Amino acid sequence: MNLYHFAKSLVWTVLKPVYRFDIHGLEHFPKTGGVLICTNHINALDPPVVGITAPRPVYFMAKAELFNAPILKPLLPKLNAFPVKRGLSDREALRRAIAILKGGEVMGLFPEGTRSKNGELGKGFSGAGFFALKGEADVVPCAIIGPYKSFRRLKVVYGKPIDMQPYREQRASADEVTSVIMSRIQELLDEHKS
Repeated sequence: MNLYHFAKSLVWTVLKPVYRFDIHGLEHFPKTGGVLICTNHINALDPPVVGITAPRPVYFMAKAELFNAPILKPLLPKLNAFPVKRGLSDREALRRAIAILKGGEVMGLFPEGTRSKNGELGKGFSGAGFFALKGEADVVPCAIIGPYKSFRRLKVVYGKPIDMQPYREQRASADEVTSVIMSRIQELLDEHKS
Protein backbone atom coordinates (compact mmCIF):
# COMPACT_ATOMS: atom_id res chain seq x y z
CA MET A 1 0.00 0.00 0.00
CA ASN A 2 1.47 3.37 -0.98
CA LEU A 3 1.44 6.42 1.28
CA TYR A 4 -1.57 8.01 -0.47
CA HIS A 5 -3.80 4.98 0.11
CA PHE A 6 -2.53 4.58 3.66
CA ALA A 7 -3.25 8.26 4.39
CA LYS A 8 -6.70 7.97 2.80
CA SER A 9 -7.54 5.00 5.04
CA LEU A 10 -6.16 6.78 8.10
CA VAL A 11 -8.08 10.03 7.45
CA TRP A 12 -11.29 8.06 6.79
CA THR A 13 -10.81 6.17 10.07
CA VAL A 14 -10.28 9.44 11.97
CA LEU A 15 -13.08 11.48 10.37
CA LYS A 16 -15.80 8.84 9.95
CA PRO A 17 -16.70 8.64 13.67
CA VAL A 18 -16.77 12.46 13.92
CA TYR A 19 -18.85 13.30 10.84
CA ARG A 20 -21.76 11.23 9.60
CA PHE A 21 -20.78 11.12 5.92
CA ASP A 22 -23.67 11.03 3.46
CA ILE A 23 -22.14 10.54 0.01
CA HIS A 24 -24.22 10.85 -3.18
CA GLY A 25 -23.54 10.54 -6.90
CA LEU A 26 -20.54 8.22 -6.98
CA GLU A 27 -22.29 6.39 -9.81
CA HIS A 28 -21.70 9.51 -11.95
CA PHE A 29 -17.95 9.51 -11.36
CA PRO A 30 -15.99 8.45 -14.47
CA LYS A 31 -14.08 5.23 -13.86
CA THR A 32 -11.28 6.14 -16.28
CA GLY A 33 -9.77 9.21 -17.93
CA GLY A 34 -8.97 12.66 -16.65
CA VAL A 35 -11.42 14.20 -14.18
CA LEU A 36 -11.53 17.75 -12.81
CA ILE A 37 -13.55 17.85 -9.57
CA CYS A 38 -14.81 21.38 -8.92
CA THR A 39 -16.30 21.91 -5.48
CA ASN A 40 -17.39 24.63 -3.10
CA HIS A 41 -15.07 25.49 -0.21
CA ILE A 42 -16.48 25.85 3.32
CA ASN A 43 -13.83 24.38 5.63
CA ALA A 44 -10.11 23.63 5.84
CA LEU A 45 -11.05 19.93 5.87
CA ASP A 46 -12.61 20.10 2.39
CA PRO A 47 -9.51 18.75 0.55
CA PRO A 48 -9.18 15.62 2.72
CA VAL A 49 -12.96 15.11 2.59
CA VAL A 50 -12.89 15.15 -1.23
CA GLY A 51 -9.80 12.95 -1.13
CA ILE A 52 -11.44 10.26 1.01
CA THR A 53 -14.88 10.32 -0.65
CA ALA A 54 -13.81 10.38 -4.31
CA PRO A 55 -13.51 6.85 -5.73
CA ARG A 56 -10.13 7.55 -7.37
CA PRO A 57 -6.91 9.19 -6.10
CA VAL A 58 -7.10 12.99 -6.28
CA TYR A 59 -4.32 15.53 -6.90
CA PHE A 60 -4.51 18.99 -5.32
CA MET A 61 -2.59 22.22 -5.68
CA ALA A 62 -1.25 23.40 -2.33
CA LYS A 63 0.24 26.79 -1.48
CA ALA A 64 3.96 26.78 -2.13
CA GLU A 65 4.79 27.88 1.44
CA LEU A 66 3.72 24.45 2.74
CA PHE A 67 6.54 22.86 0.74
CA ASN A 68 9.08 24.90 2.73
CA ALA A 69 8.24 23.04 5.94
CA PRO A 70 10.88 20.32 6.53
CA ILE A 71 8.31 17.66 7.48
CA LEU A 72 5.83 18.47 4.70
CA LYS A 73 8.28 18.94 1.81
CA PRO A 74 8.94 15.20 1.24
CA LEU A 75 5.44 14.17 2.35
CA LEU A 76 3.13 16.35 0.24
CA PRO A 77 4.16 15.02 -3.20
CA LYS A 78 3.47 11.46 -1.96
CA LEU A 79 -0.02 12.67 -0.97
CA ASN A 80 -0.64 13.91 -4.54
CA ALA A 81 -0.13 17.59 -3.69
CA PHE A 82 1.96 19.93 -5.80
CA PRO A 83 2.96 23.55 -5.15
CA VAL A 84 1.34 26.66 -6.56
CA LYS A 85 2.52 30.21 -5.94
CA ARG A 86 -0.62 32.10 -4.99
CA GLY A 87 -1.23 35.57 -6.38
CA LEU A 88 1.07 34.93 -9.34
CA SER A 89 0.67 33.33 -12.72
CA ASP A 90 2.49 30.12 -11.82
CA ARG A 91 3.14 28.58 -15.23
CA GLU A 92 4.81 25.49 -13.79
CA ALA A 93 1.75 24.71 -11.63
CA LEU A 94 -0.57 25.32 -14.61
CA ARG A 95 1.47 22.95 -16.79
CA ARG A 96 1.52 20.33 -14.05
CA ALA A 97 -2.26 20.50 -13.55
CA ILE A 98 -2.96 20.16 -17.28
CA ALA A 99 -0.51 17.25 -17.53
CA ILE A 100 -2.29 15.49 -14.65
CA LEU A 101 -5.67 15.86 -16.39
CA LYS A 102 -4.37 14.91 -19.83
CA GLY A 103 -2.61 11.95 -18.24
CA GLY A 104 -5.96 10.51 -17.18
CA GLU A 105 -5.71 11.39 -13.48
CA VAL A 106 -8.11 13.21 -11.13
CA MET A 107 -7.54 16.74 -9.88
CA GLY A 108 -9.55 18.53 -7.20
CA LEU A 109 -10.10 22.27 -7.47
CA PHE A 110 -11.89 24.88 -5.37
CA PRO A 111 -12.88 27.52 -7.96
CA GLU A 112 -13.64 30.13 -5.29
CA GLY A 113 -9.95 30.08 -4.36
CA THR A 114 -10.63 30.51 -0.65
CA ARG A 115 -13.11 29.35 1.97
CA SER A 116 -16.53 30.96 2.02
CA LYS A 117 -16.99 33.13 5.11
CA ASN A 118 -20.78 32.79 5.15
CA GLY A 119 -21.23 29.29 3.73
CA GLU A 120 -22.68 30.63 0.46
CA LEU A 121 -21.10 29.83 -2.88
CA GLY A 122 -18.90 32.70 -4.03
CA LYS A 123 -17.67 33.74 -7.46
CA GLY A 124 -15.39 31.27 -9.20
CA PHE A 125 -12.03 32.25 -10.64
CA SER A 126 -11.41 31.69 -14.34
CA GLY A 127 -8.78 29.03 -13.56
CA ALA A 128 -11.55 26.43 -13.26
CA GLY A 129 -12.73 27.19 -16.79
CA PHE A 130 -9.15 27.26 -18.05
CA PHE A 131 -8.41 23.76 -16.72
CA ALA A 132 -11.80 22.49 -17.90
CA LEU A 133 -11.13 23.68 -21.45
CA LYS A 134 -7.43 22.80 -21.71
CA GLY A 135 -7.28 19.63 -19.63
CA GLU A 136 -9.27 17.39 -21.99
CA ALA A 137 -10.96 15.92 -18.91
CA ASP A 138 -14.46 15.32 -17.60
CA VAL A 139 -15.60 18.04 -15.20
CA VAL A 140 -17.45 16.73 -12.15
CA PRO A 141 -19.22 19.34 -10.00
CA CYS A 142 -19.24 18.58 -6.29
CA ALA A 143 -21.07 20.11 -3.33
CA ILE A 144 -19.99 19.79 0.29
CA ILE A 145 -22.92 20.55 2.56
CA GLY A 146 -22.10 21.09 6.24
CA PRO A 147 -21.98 22.06 8.94
CA TYR A 148 -18.69 20.58 10.04
CA LYS A 149 -19.95 19.76 13.53
CA SER A 150 -19.20 16.62 15.50
CA PHE A 151 -21.75 13.84 15.04
CA ARG A 152 -23.75 15.87 12.51
CA ARG A 153 -24.36 14.77 8.94
CA LEU A 154 -21.84 15.99 6.36
CA LYS A 155 -23.13 15.56 2.83
CA VAL A 156 -20.82 15.21 -0.19
CA VAL A 157 -22.60 15.22 -3.55
CA TYR A 158 -20.93 14.41 -6.87
CA GLY A 159 -22.93 15.61 -9.89
CA LYS A 160 -23.06 14.30 -13.42
CA PRO A 161 -20.00 15.25 -15.51
CA ILE A 162 -20.35 18.45 -17.53
CA ASP A 163 -19.74 17.84 -21.24
CA MET A 164 -17.03 20.31 -22.20
CA GLN A 165 -17.04 19.50 -25.94
CA PRO A 166 -19.74 22.05 -26.90
CA TYR A 167 -17.86 24.79 -25.02
CA ARG A 168 -14.59 23.87 -26.74
CA GLU A 169 -16.31 23.91 -30.14
CA GLN A 170 -17.91 27.31 -29.38
CA ARG A 171 -14.51 28.60 -28.23
CA ALA A 172 -16.11 29.65 -24.96
CA SER A 173 -13.98 31.75 -22.63
CA ALA A 174 -12.59 30.45 -19.34
CA ASP A 175 -14.92 32.86 -17.50
CA GLU A 176 -17.98 31.53 -19.34
CA VAL A 177 -17.08 27.93 -18.52
CA THR A 178 -16.36 28.82 -14.89
CA SER A 179 -19.86 30.34 -14.68
CA VAL A 180 -21.36 27.08 -15.99
CA ILE A 181 -19.38 25.05 -13.44
CA MET A 182 -20.39 27.35 -10.57
CA SER A 183 -24.06 27.18 -11.57
CA ARG A 184 -23.90 23.35 -11.51
CA ILE A 185 -22.36 23.41 -8.04
CA GLN A 186 -25.11 25.81 -6.91
CA GLU A 187 -27.76 23.45 -8.35
CA LEU A 188 -26.31 20.58 -6.29
CA LEU A 189 -26.28 22.76 -3.16
CA ASP A 190 -29.91 23.82 -3.71
CA GLU A 191 -31.08 20.30 -4.50
CA HIS A 192 -29.42 18.57 -1.56
CA LYS A 193 -29.62 21.10 1.27
CA SER A 194 -31.74 19.54 3.99
